Amino acid sequence: MTVKTSPDQTPRSPRSAGLLLHPTSLPGPYGIGDLGPAAYQWVDALVVAKQTWWQILPLGPTGYGDSPYQCFSALAGNPYLVSPDRLLEDGLLTRADLNAVLAGARFPAHKVDFGPVIQFKVALLTRAWEAFQAGAAAALRPEFERFCAAQAGWLDDFALFMALKDAHGGVSWLEWEAPYRRRAPAALAAAREQHRDRIGQHQFRQFLFFRQWTALKAYANRCGVKLIGDVPIFVSSDSSDVWANPELFQLDDERRPIAVAGVPPDYFSATGQLWGNPLYAWEANRRTGYAWWINRVRATLGQVDLIRIDHFRGFEAYWEIPAGKPTAEIGQWIKGPGADLFQAMEAAFGSPLPLIAEDLGIITPEVDALREQFHLPGMRVLQFAFGGATEDRFLPHNYETRNTVVYTGTHDNDTTWGWYRQITDQERDLVRRYLGRDGHDVAWDLIRLAWGSVADYAIAPLQDVLSLGPEARMNLPGSASGNWNWRLTEGQLTRATLERLADLTTLYGR
Repeated sequence: MTVKTSPDQTPRSPRSAGLLLHPTSLPGPYGIGDLGPAAYQWVDALVVAKQTWWQILPLGPTGYGDSPYQCFSALAGNPYLVSPDRLLEDGLLTRADLNAVLAGARFPAHKVDFGPVIQFKVALLTRAWEAFQAGAAAALRPEFERFCAAQAGWLDDFALFMALKDAHGGVSWLEWEAPYRRRAPAALAAAREQHRDRIGQHQFRQFLFFRQWTALKAYANRCGVKLIGDVPIFVSSDSSDVWANPELFQLDDERRPIAVAGVPPDYFSATGQLWGNPLYAWEANRRTGYAWWINRVRATLGQVDLIRIDHFRGFEAYWEIPAGKPTAEIGQWIKGPGADLFQAMEAAFGSPLPLIAEDLGIITPEVDALREQFHLPGMRVLQFAFGGATEDRFLPHNYETRNTVVYTGTHDNDTTWGWYRQITDQERDLVRRYLGRDGHDVAWDLIRLAWGSVADYAIAPLQDVLSLGPEARMNLPGSASGNWNWRLTEGQLTRATLERLADLTTLYGR
């Protein structure tokens, strides 16, 4: 990717552009976007629009609240993304199987109704497993066994964790009996025997996900499209990561978090954001050479070409909230691992690291220095240049380096049209004066501003390309429900829109 070195010795990348769209938002008949035909058509659309990047959210198996930032594993894939059409092609389902499970299902086209979708996908995947066990798609058996052996380092714990979660009605592992919660060897050995079939099912679902994702990524790369993935800095407390590696987290004797993650009051929330994730025991991580983190990044780089590290500032210092507090207002900044972690990553992956630093929020000179030390591109969000969390550093004429990723907005922002309608008259006037436009096409005005900036990377959510309003917002930070469910509908993205974006991309040398 690196093509030359600028005078300040910061590695440079070619100017490029891309779109942000999570796979769950793809269209299709099964209630949720998946890794089937619509995903390949989306890649084809990116090619028509002359886009280099497809940015996604975390791909892990989602739990309560359906958030991709609160997953049951940092290494596993989301089985609800498995394509039924690909299962038909593989001979793991018959059309009669699919029709039987679909009978009576009514999925909305414009959003994901997660409850019914999950029921449908679980029933379908169970049928596929039963067919596989009965001899269907026998040619996949050696591939499945190789996958299980190659991924055993995380897959064995994850599959057992999910089997035990199933056996406990889905409750958090913190509510399990002590022998399971504390991973007593005899209890785990008995559970592996008792839940052998269920463990196999979860291994099989992961095999299907990674088989389909690997094929999709290979297709995208062949088409000249690269993927930007997302690694949240923290993991869910109800995850196989914490259950299987308690020594790497700040937990008490009962394996409950001593303190949890979040951020103090900010633009998104007057009481801060109480994420509730357990915090890392960084000294314990350091003693392992940060092995868990390196394995996590290596696994993610097997799925994508570039990684956005969410909440990068937490590596320099993180907001520690005592467990049990109702909001994030009470807490303190604690120093993180800093350069030590990224030096270990450089030793594993080389330099420059294939990372984007999400450096939004309260950013100190120390955070900037850490990012610059490792030549990581930071983020600039154009909405924040004009209204709400207004900061001059987001205005393109203040970009101090080309090693930057500029966004119109992110998955946590309202759509540009939704945002524009809610900011003040004074802020809207600033937008119009800065852009030299009348505001009637404001989403595309911000896309043009991003594409024309000096930033090496420019990204827009698809919702802005479609000039959609707040009904298409992906996430409202601090809200527990109603998020992550927006979907593109068939025919909504036209050839004319793609060609308009292609023209803009060519005009600005991306």
